[in-house]
Amino acid sequence: MNMINESTNQPSCYNTIGIAGDRTCPQLPNFIHCRNCPVYSNIGRQLLERIIPENYRHEWTNLFSQERAESHTLTITKTLTVVIFRLQREWLALTTQVFQETISPTLIHTLPHRSNQILRGLVNIRGELQLCISLTHLLNLETADTPVTALSPVVYPRMVVVEKAGSVWVFPVDELYGVQRFDQQDLRDTPNNMMATTHNFTKGFFYWQGNSLGYLDEELLFTTLDTKVCR
Repeated sequence: MNMINESTNQPSCYNTIGIAGDRTCPQLPNFIHCRNCPVYSNIGRQLLERIIPENYRHEWTNLFSQERAESHTLTITKTLTVVIFRLQREWLALTTQVFQETISPTLIHTLPHRSNQILRGLVNIRGELQLCISLTHLLNLETADTPVTALSPVVYPRMVVVEKAGSVWVFPVDELYGVQRFDQQDLRDTPNNMMATTHNFTKGFFYWQGNSLGYLDEELLFTTLDTKVCR
């Protein structure tokens, strides 16, 4: 005996006495599963042959149009992944693509006959000597006369190793926050009150934890280091 679903006028025996119900259908031992039963097949045929409701195609067309628009928006929204660190009072960020590693502060071997404040000397990174520079001097950052409030109660100065196209540099930072992600659309123009040197090296800035976070231009940074230090 077929049981009728009042909302669709379709038999619903498979949900009540069939495989999805209490399995008391007398035909179930013969067909093993409802999908093998002619009643079940007839239900599927009626669903495929039913009259399409009014505005059905229009509603689905609008739905797919919205999904394509949202998908396009997600595609063009770019995420920037950066490493955040502090030099003196300035919070800065560089793309993670140029970061190789961070190390504990190590001995810097000064170079004779070099008075360039940007180049501090050489450091030993696992048996390889790498050039160590002062990013603070390159960006012409002011020295903090008073202690700077740190984000963490315990701050460990670190050295970071960056590399781009085979050019490797090491520089110390006063505080290392870590990796953070931003939407590119959140990048703001660099304010005019920023020091001229720092302004030249930034692509813009983000608002981050109540601070202005300068996003450094890695292309310009490495080009300048190669020019001012290596030549």
